[in-house]
Amino acid sequence: MIELTGHSLTIDELRRICIDNETISIAKESMQNVAESRRAVDQIVADKHIAYGINTGFGKFSDVIINPEDVENLQLHLIRSHACGVGKPFPETVSRMMMVLRLNALLKGHSGVRPVVVERLLTLINERIHPVIPQQGSLGASGDLAPLAHLALC
Repeated sequence: MIELTGHSLTIDELRRICIDNETISIAKESMQNVAESRRAVDQIVADKHIAYGINTGFGKFSDVIINPEDVENLQLHLIRSHACGVGKPFPETVSRMMMVLRLNALLKGHSGVRPVVVERLLTLINERIHPVIPQQGSLGASGDLAPLAHLALC
């Protein structure tokens, strides 16, 4: 079993996880960092501070304040609107690799993601459940928003 920390994943470990299907676990300290980061987001919301992408629109709409009762829908609609890829799906190994890399990045504890999201990714990877992610389609400057949205829909 390979323990992910958010900081120490090697190419060999990635190969063992994605090709050899070795199971993974999460370092306790990394999970604490995820929870701490989430508490910071929850505090921003509780204190009614304005924070980009948490309770505002995105991009051109960054100055639009989202009503508290609409924040959850904002996040869901963002993922759905960005899941605009087309074409053949990536092979399962590639989808698996994307999930592992995303999980590892979230374990750094800088995203404010809910711990349940991290736990769900861990379960999906270990149970070999993979999202269908189309090979074509891009959105935004980074080029990874559409594929990551398809991953998040899972």
